[in-house]
Amino acid sequence: MNKTIELQDLGLKDYKETWDYQESLFQSIVDAKIKNRREESTTPTKNYFLLVEHPHVYTLGKSGDMSNLLINEEQLAEKGASFYKVNRGGDITYHGPGQIVGYPILDLDNFFTDIHKYLRLLEEMIILTLAEYGVEAERSPGETGVWLDVGTPFARKICAMGVRASRWVTMHGFALNVNADLGYFDNMIPCGIRGKAVTSLNVELGKKEVNEEEVKEKLLKHFTALFEAEFKLKTEAL
Repeated sequence: MNKTIELQDLGLKDYKETWDYQESLFQSIVDAKIKNRREESTTPTKNYFLLVEHPHVYTLGKSGDMSNLLINEEQLAEKGASFYKVNRGGDITYHGPGQIVGYPILDLDNFFTDIHKYLRLLEEMIILTLAEYGVEAERSPGETGVWLDVGTPFARKICAMGVRASRWVTMHGFALNVNADLGYFDNMIPCGIRGKAVTSLNVELGKKEVNEEEVKEKLLKHFTALFEAEFKLKTEAL
């Protein structure tokens, strides 16, 4: 089993361009697995982890409801935002500057073949990272992602998640609000869940800005511990 993961920080990158790149990496792993099975070989499959920040964009999952986007095409353009329907779980999400997005593209045969466990570990990575900032985060029963003050009138989501898997290969991932402009969330019903607010780490800490590079380091530290993996940094541009 190959537990080395190729890490790429893409910086600020268009959603569609990143989507296409992510799809190509995902398909390369699937193709390698098919070839191994066909040839009865055991060539190690690769794993990738993309970190990225997107310009303002709304995305709707395959089971999502279009009515959860509360603005039309003209209003999207006025706000400098784009919109895409995407092949992942979950409903509508927003991505934008000040948000750390992570796309682990893993062959779970290298780790464990359990999607439920995979999602719970991703959530745990976020929870442990936020705990380092003194923010007590938790899971909300029946709702994927990471929340604060679950079960109270003040419940608010700080990290959205949506994952797709095929042949135990994952794609998509998490979006953690670190210095996000929360006004953009007013244009949708986050993840299709009414009556629950959204927050960002800088808001919770009462700061104008939180060091995003530091947050990334903490996320990766917890990810490697939880998945018993190691990262190999790739520096070439997409």
